[in-house]
Amino acid sequence: MDSGEKRLNELGYKQELRREMTLFKTFAISFSTMTLFTGITPLYGSSLLYAGPASLVWGWVVVSFFTWFVGLAMAEICSSFPTTGSLYFWAAHLASPKWGPFASWCCAWLETIGLIAGMGTQAYAGSQTLQSIILLCTGTNKDGGYFAPKWLFLCMYIGLTIIWAVLNTFALEVIAFIDIISMWWQVAGGLVIIIMLPLVALTTQSASYVFTHFEMSPEATGISSKPYAVILSFLVSQYSLYGYDSAAHLTEETKGADKTGPIAILSSIGIISIFGWALILALSFSIQDFSYLYDKSNETAGAFVPAQILYDAFHGRYHNSTGAIILLIVIWGSFFFGGLSVTTSAARVVYALSRDKGIPFSSIWRQLHPKHKVPSNAVWLCAAICIILGLPILKVNVVFTAITSICTIGWVGGYAVPIFARMVMAEQKFNAGPFYLGKASRPICLIAFLWICYTCSVFLLPTFYPISWDTFNYAPVALGVGLGLIMLWWLLDARKWFTGPVRNIDNENGKV
Repeated sequence: MDSGEKRLNELGYKQELRREMTLFKTFAISFSTMTLFTGITPLYGSSLLYAGPASLVWGWVVVSFFTWFVGLAMAEICSSFPTTGSLYFWAAHLASPKWGPFASWCCAWLETIGLIAGMGTQAYAGSQTLQSIILLCTGTNKDGGYFAPKWLFLCMYIGLTIIWAVLNTFALEVIAFIDIISMWWQVAGGLVIIIMLPLVALTTQSASYVFTHFEMSPEATGISSKPYAVILSFLVSQYSLYGYDSAAHLTEETKGADKTGPIAILSSIGIISIFGWALILALSFSIQDFSYLYDKSNETAGAFVPAQILYDAFHGRYHNSTGAIILLIVIWGSFFFGGLSVTTSAARVVYALSRDKGIPFSSIWRQLHPKHKVPSNAVWLCAAICIILGLPILKVNVVFTAITSICTIGWVGGYAVPIFARMVMAEQKFNAGPFYLGKASRPICLIAFLWICYTCSVFLLPTFYPISWDTFNYAPVALGVGLGLIMLWWLLDARKWFTGPVRNIDNENGKV
């Protein structure tokens, strides 16, 4: 019997999903969920505007450092609990019997909210990139190019979401194959952009500009406080460096998951940390005119700063935008693959929570496709909610800010619950897996927990001043209402029947 399946049975679960994923395939999906371009390119422009290149460049290093603590803490827990429910299963078993159901309830819903909002961030950023591609393919903003209006932007958003749902309805092997393509796409594409962009640009910024130049833009952001500007400039790094828990969602489908899960988590963090920093450096060195990047009358309508950096480099050298379009297609592919992986993870979490009767109409969402053995109903539920999240695109200008904040707080906030439970539990009660931190576990968990709390708090802050309907960060309101209703449900009803993960194996006789 596979070591991961054996541990699953010990935890009270029978093997239902096909266990055919290898370490490489699991790593590919985890890597694809984090993605090299997905986090950096959408928020690069706003983070650069807050405090200039130096704060952005060194912010990535600082955030990467603390991300390792979170990754190490999660890898240890993953090795002990290789289940599809991952975070919320961990929370239930690491907390005391009294608090286990409530801990798993909070964790499950935070993670569900974060992952479904994560689908929305991928769909929005992918649509934004496609908008720039269409604009440059039909000319430029100055030459009568077509800039997709809001209704078409929403159609692109919905189209991407539906495509991801359709692909996730097929067998997992199809998704795994696509994610392997995604990994090589990002590695090869990332190397091309990192190496080619500074070489193509007619002029490059000096090292002192990139590594030491601090520049605020209070006339554009309304922010005059240096510490506040630096905090906001870190958001691009904090948004980019998570998603590595995707390997944990697939542990019931992975061979030797108690060993391969932790390896996939830590490998993803390591590679993204290095490649992400290199991409930020390549973009920052290639800036031609800082202020022109944000000019709404520039060639890309000031809508997507990385697109303007690419355009300036290739048009300046070759007097056409072909190279910029090709590299934007590479970036768009990263969003496509990333959204596909996030959809896979979101569906697994909804399936696991439904299996334990934690969602209304659980009997529907826990059903597997009769042929492909994937949670197809859960996939389409996630897609439907993601589409609803995107509908305000037609009327509101700050949709991406809100969805990004909801995604980060929900997704990363879900990490905090099992890590805190692991930190406070008695060491002798922890059934360690092959990856064990020993005496270092508690201090690592403490640093990880505090960092997560800080990350969640900064995503609730206003990002532009003065605060108006166009600049207001709606995340606190949306999360307050959503989590408030979930907690009310718990107090009035769910606490009476929700017990956390429900075993489907009778330990005494080994029967289902």
